Amino acid sequence: MAKEELLTLEGNIDEILPDGRFGVMLDNRHRIIAYTAGKMRKHRIRSVVGDRVHVEMTPYDLSKGRIVFRERTPGQAGPVRRSGFRR
Repeated sequence: MAKEELLTLEGNIDEILPDGRFGVMLDNRHRIIAYTAGKMRKHRIRSVVGDRVHVEMTPYDLSKGRIVFRERTPGQAGPVRRSGFRR
């Protein structure tokens, strides 16, 4: 299946499940189980309940998806920079 055939929808995380999965309530009021994409895991982008996310889904299974983007929420702190070493 080509990547062009994926559906991209938006929703809110409403539950954190074991094994890095999340319950996501989509804008069309459907609830799905989603996992974080590899790039989000690689760059340690954390998601919590209430975050607005973009989810990619295949048309063959509309109950599962992959979280590919987490929108920034107003009032949230920026990334914490650490110098790497202390003297």
